Amino acid sequence: MKMPRLIFLLPVALVALLAIAFTMLLSTDRNRDIIPSALLSRPAPTTELPSLVGLEGIAGISSPDFVGDVTVVNFFASWCVPCLAEHPAITELTRRGYRVWGINYRDPEPDGLDWLARHGNPYAKVGTDQEARAGLDWGVTGVPETFIIDRQGIIRHKHSGPITPQILAQEIVPILQELADEGGEP
Repeated sequence: MKMPRLIFLLPVALVALLAIAFTMLLSTDRNRDIIPSALLSRPAPTTELPSLVGLEGIAGISSPDFVGDVTVVNFFASWCVPCLAEHPAITELTRRGYRVWGINYRDPEPDGLDWLARHGNPYAKVGTDQEARAGLDWGVTGVPETFIIDRQGIIRHKHSGPITPQILAQEIVPILQELADEGGEP
């Protein structure tokens, strides 16, 4: 008894359809709106983080300090390869005079200190979040993640993933300029 060719072609067709579907999913641009932040347009979470031990003259992060100036909060880690890729963009924000704070996420303190010593510390304040409790409060899904907070302490923007020069120029800096224009210099 001879099986119809259709039975043999069905598994091949199914595998081909799955391959096409996976290719389409992987080749589309990452849409940052897939996991929107529930914190947008809300006050920044209560955050009290000590500074990395060994960073002399660099304070930790405290919620009351969010009010008064536009602030960029960047979650980073020494084990995070995309964090290293975005580090020049974060450094550029500091060079331009924006207030940038870092939160060293799920990282042993010596590793965070070593990373900042090797690559430079662009942060005015650096908090340590070894247990990821602050990251949970902020809704961090992975590092790097960057938040922009307005002068009233309200989260106005969240960027998931590394900040590239293009994202810096087209997304981050325009938002910072707009917020700075709402109340003077950043």
